[in-house]
Amino acid sequence: MQPIRNRRHGGWLAGLAAVFLFGGLTAGAALPDLLIADFESPSYGSWEVRGRAFGPGPAAGTLPNQMRVSGFKGRRLVNSYHGGDDTEGELLSPPFRIERPWINLLVGGGGWPGETCVDLLVDGAVVRTATGPNTKPGGSEALEWRSWDVREWIGRLARIRIVDHRRGGWGHINVDHIVQSTRRLEAVERTRTFEVTARYLLLPVRNGAPKRRMQIRLDGAVVREFDIEYAVEQPDFEVFADLTAFRGRKLTVVCRLPGGPEALEGLKLADELPVSWGLYREPLRPQYHFTSRRGWHNDPNGLVHYAGEFHLYYQHNPYGIQWGNMHWGHAVSPDLVHWKELPVALYPPRYGDWVFSGSAVVDWQNTSGFGRGGRPPLIAAWTSTGRGECIAWSLDRGRTFTEYEGNPVYRHRGRDPKIVWDRHRGRWVMAVYDEDKGSRDVLFLTSPDLKHWTPRGRAKGYYECPNFFEMPVEGEPGQSRWVLYGADGPYAVGAFDGEQFHPEHAGKHRLWHGNFYAAQNYSDAPEGRHIQIGWGRGITFPGMPFNQQMTLPVDLTLRRTPEGLRLTARPVKELESLHREALERERIGLPFDPETFAGLALDAHRIRLTLVAGQAEKAGLRVRGVEVVWEPGKGRLVCDGLEVPVPGWAVKDGSLALDLWLDRGSIEVFVGDGAVAISKGVHFAPDQRGLEGVAEGTGARVEELRIIRLASIWFPENG
Repeated sequence: MQPIRNRRHGGWLAGLAAVFLFGGLTAGAALPDLLIADFESPSYGSWEVRGRAFGPGPAAGTLPNQMRVSGFKGRRLVNSYHGGDDTEGELLSPPFRIERPWINLLVGGGGWPGETCVDLLVDGAVVRTATGPNTKPGGSEALEWRSWDVREWIGRLARIRIVDHRRGGWGHINVDHIVQSTRRLEAVERTRTFEVTARYLLLPVRNGAPKRRMQIRLDGAVVREFDIEYAVEQPDFEVFADLTAFRGRKLTVVCRLPGGPEALEGLKLADELPVSWGLYREPLRPQYHFTSRRGWHNDPNGLVHYAGEFHLYYQHNPYGIQWGNMHWGHAVSPDLVHWKELPVALYPPRYGDWVFSGSAVVDWQNTSGFGRGGRPPLIAAWTSTGRGECIAWSLDRGRTFTEYEGNPVYRHRGRDPKIVWDRHRGRWVMAVYDEDKGSRDVLFLTSPDLKHWTPRGRAKGYYECPNFFEMPVEGEPGQSRWVLYGADGPYAVGAFDGEQFHPEHAGKHRLWHGNFYAAQNYSDAPEGRHIQIGWGRGITFPGMPFNQQMTLPVDLTLRRTPEGLRLTARPVKELESLHREALERERIGLPFDPETFAGLALDAHRIRLTLVAGQAEKAGLRVRGVEVVWEPGKGRLVCDGLEVPVPGWAVKDGSLALDLWLDRGSIEVFVGDGAVAISKGVHFAPDQRGLEGVAEGTGARVEELRIIRLASIWFPENG
């Protein structure tokens, strides 16, 4: 709206106008909003600018060294982070007349009253004020609606003042889209009470909506609390909360939301997840990599085999596709291939006390005393972000857990306990990430009963999610070594004396490359196997109601090579159950064009081949437009731009074996019978489904090629 100057007949006429105007509003008149400022111009126009904090004009979003700013409208906003948190200044609007009962504005940034704030001035006095939400490290640069009730000043002249007089952390303010309105846009507490007559509570989500704190209460006590991008209007998808434990009881949902009392009407009860969701049939759903039904997942946790089932617990946000709300999700499989998702296994006991990564074991000898009637307990160990290292036990095959009343069992600055049984000394060992005097290490602790832990040795230079295990040396009866992993894949091989790990080489080795993190090995895997699953960190599925995937399960071996002992990884043999029809060719010269395999439409496929480079500088395939090529002169394989060293012992008689696993959203490549493993997220072009040969130089060929279509693990009947 334009600034109002030199208006006559202020006093009683303005008041009379206010009475008629407000009376009309209460009678339901729908008057249009009046824009005070949207800050879409490069300059502040007729606003008065003081100091340096607000820069020469509205900011085009996030400023240098600032966290990502979100929640503003259009392309620009007021952002006083110009020059950082130590600059100061003010913005003062031209006068305007108050003509609506509400003034709504988007506000974010610092939460310091009088120092990082937006003020409404009437006759020069502050009559309403608002700040951002942040005063402590962390927080968010998201703007949210604030609403001022200004009915008592309708007809009066006013000004808006935006203030930044704070230095240091959160010493800035973000403001956008100031508007007069007949409705309030600021979120207010809304409640809805219902009897639990079905298993699931369905909750609508809109990606990018402000995160809201939602509580589910039973008899006034909070039983679930989480953040959710709740969709007040049209949702992108729905997530669900399993309410089986509360069936027949009355629950109350509480959340601060904009809009009227109908804001929570989007909640629905259902006994089954709706067919309309198209579960596992989404366009980008991986066909044989594990992904959660809904929401985000990251680290695999608690990989354990028990009673004929492979358990996959994992870091999980059930309420959105971004990291947060950490629970332990849960799935089981009889064969490491076909997964059945079960209810959440570990819930946070309270908001902010998240269930972080850890491991699980079967306490066969009942050292903990949690077993009953000859049933050994399944023990989960995790990091409680509010307490420390915690354990819980299950006697129903890992479906539900009872938390140990003596938690935490160990408190320190760190996380991610990996528990193993030390068969040589008859006690438990915990390898846990630990920070000590600026050093990032793995700390080893021992326990006779899983409840009482004693710190022992320390291995320096490992970050997060340790993986620690003993395994035999392939082909050398009686010989074994211990292997210590860091979260991103570097590992060392050596001996463990019960307290300290002793690597037998300098530095660390690497097996996995690319989108790979936080891998774990299965406890009690059958046949003495060492089965590993990792998180395909950063493999995303735009527009889908799920996010991230696990890597393929692999069998690890410890092999003696000309370079020393090395881990190798091969996809588990159970995956061969997904094989369907295969196309086989021999001795194909490189390069070859797409017509060689006319009609081939790649989607979920396994491609096995043996490459001979001859005199070529590089040789390989272009799979759905993505190159996977061997460069023998440089001793490397390049997968979609990712350069990975290939050890000389992986090359056999001038040829290199490759095993490619192509899925919706990723390629995994196993090089030289498992000497190198690659997990790579790829966003394939929908119109590129073919296969081409690639070569630079002469003499390159594919000696053997086998293209195998793979069935879906979700719908094997369609295979």
